[in-house]
Amino acid sequence: MTGEPALTSLNSPQMQDLAEKARAWTFEEARRLVKRYSQSGYPDEVLFETGYGPSGLPHIGTFGEVARTTMVRHAFRVLTRDAVPTRLLCFSDDMDGFRKVPTNIPDQELMANYIGQPLTKVPDPYAKGYESFAHHNNARLMAFLDRFGFDYEFASATQYYASGRFDETLLKLLEVYDDVMDIILPTLGPERRATYSPFLPICQRTGVVLQVPVIERNIAAGTIVYQDPETGENVETGVTGGKVKCQWKADWAMRWAALGVNYEMAGKDLIESVKLSSRICRALGKIPPEGFSYELFLDEKGQKISKSIGNGLTIEEWLKYASPESLSLFMYQKPKTAKRLFFDVIPKNVDEYFQHLSAYQTQDSEKQLQNPVWHMHSGNPPKIDMPITFSMLLNLVSASNAHDKSVLWGFIGNYGKDITPQTHPKLDELVGYAIRYFEDFVKPEKVFRAPDDKERAAMEELYEKLGQVDADIDGDALQSEIFAIGKAHDFDNLRDWFKALYQVLLGQDQGPRFGSFAVLYGIDATRRLIQDGLAGKFLT
Repeated sequence: MTGEPALTSLNSPQMQDLAEKARAWTFEEARRLVKRYSQSGYPDEVLFETGYGPSGLPHIGTFGEVARTTMVRHAFRVLTRDAVPTRLLCFSDDMDGFRKVPTNIPDQELMANYIGQPLTKVPDPYAKGYESFAHHNNARLMAFLDRFGFDYEFASATQYYASGRFDETLLKLLEVYDDVMDIILPTLGPERRATYSPFLPICQRTGVVLQVPVIERNIAAGTIVYQDPETGENVETGVTGGKVKCQWKADWAMRWAALGVNYEMAGKDLIESVKLSSRICRALGKIPPEGFSYELFLDEKGQKISKSIGNGLTIEEWLKYASPESLSLFMYQKPKTAKRLFFDVIPKNVDEYFQHLSAYQTQDSEKQLQNPVWHMHSGNPPKIDMPITFSMLLNLVSASNAHDKSVLWGFIGNYGKDITPQTHPKLDELVGYAIRYFEDFVKPEKVFRAPDDKERAAMEELYEKLGQVDADIDGDALQSEIFAIGKAHDFDNLRDWFKALYQVLLGQDQGPRFGSFAVLYGIDATRRLIQDGLAGKFLT
C-alpha cells in the first residue's frame, strides 16, 4: 500500500539524518541516486520509470516492479527532504508486435490471425469493449495500480510514437545508426545479424511490425528504405510519427534518452540488455538511468513466471486469498533473492505483515526505518490490532468446518468478548480470506491418520486435563499443560507430540500453538475434537 506520508516524514532533518544511515535496501538505492547528482546538481525533476509489456495479462512481477520503485522513490524523497520534484512513469510497450498467442486467453484461432500486428491493433479476445488487446491489458494494469493507491502516470508507447513525443530522439538515433549497429551486432548470431536494424518499420500494406534490414538511410530527410518481404519492392518510410518503432534494446535506450529517465529497475534476466541499452543511450548523447537488478519470481516448479504462459500467481488470485498489504510485503522482502510465488507463500506473508506492524508501534525511529511496513506505507503505517493470526484462523476453519464468516465469529468470541467484526474490521477481512483459502488449498490436502498407542494415551490424558482446567485459562498456560503431557509420555522430540495432534485432529502436519488454538476454538469443542479423532471419525 502506498498512501502519502505525513509531511514531517519528508522534510524533517532528523528523518533525513536517520535515512542517510539506514540499511534498508530502498535507502541504499536512493542514496546511489542522490550521489549521482551530488556534484552536478539535480535535474528539474527526477523521473522513475517502470516498463510493462501488454502481450499478456499483467502478472505479479509487474506489480512488484511498481511497488518496489515506489518504495525507492519515497526513500529518495526523504533523503532529499522532498526538495526535488519526482514522478513515476509506468510505460506500456504496447506498440510491440504480437509475437505469439498466449496460452491463457480465449479465441486462440482468431488471435493467431494478428501475429505481427502492433498490440494496439490486435482485437480484445475478452470482448470487454476495449479498442484492442493492449488497451484491455493496460486497463487491467491501471486498475490494479489504482487499487493499491500508487502515485503514477501511465504512458502508452503507441501514443508516444504517434504523437511525435519521440521524434527528436528517433532522428538522433538515425544519425548514430552505425554506432548502434556496432554495439548490437557483435551480440547476435549470423542469421539475426543479417536482418537486424534498430528500426522496425510498420508495413504500409499490412500494418505488421517488420523485422527487416535497412537498405538505405537519408538522415536529412529522416527516412529509411527497406525491402517489403512479400512483394520485394523497396519502400521508403520516415522514422518519426509512428511509422516505425524501435527494436527492444534500442527502444529502451531511446525512451531513456527522450524522456530523461533517471531510475529504472529490471529483472536479473535483463542484465545484459541493461548494459547494451546503456551504451546506446550514451551514443544518443544522454546518461543512462541508475538501476537495480532484482531476482525473478518462480512458480511452484521453480520456473520463471510468464505472462504468456500464465504460470505462477496472478494479482487477482493473491487478492482473493489475502490482503494487498501481504502482497506488498512479499515484494519488499529480499528483492535480490529468487522466490517461489505460489499459493503456499500467502499465509506466512499475511501473518508477517501484522507482526511487523505490531512491532513498529514500539520501535524507535532508527528501527522503524528498517521495518518493512514503513516502506510499504510510505512512512505512515496504520495502527491495527490483530489479535488472531491468519494461520490460527485457518486451523479454526479446519476444526469447525465453517463455511461462512458468522460461524467463525462465533468461535472468535471465545477469544475475547470485545473482539467483533465492528471493532476489528481487518480481522473480519482475514476471516473471509481464511475461509476461501482453506476451501481451495488446505481442505483438498488434508490427510488424517489414527494415533499410535503412545499418542493415544497422551491424547486421552489431554482430554481429561481439558476437563479440569479453568474456563478462563489463557493460551500460554494451556500450552504449558500440553507440553507437560508430551514430556510425561516420553516423546523423544516434543515437536512429534504436537505434530501428532495436528495430524490426528486436523489432518495436517503443523499449525500454530495448540494451546492458543484450543482457547480460540473453545475448551469443550477441543475435547469433542479429541474424542472424535480418537474414535477414528475423521478417517475415510
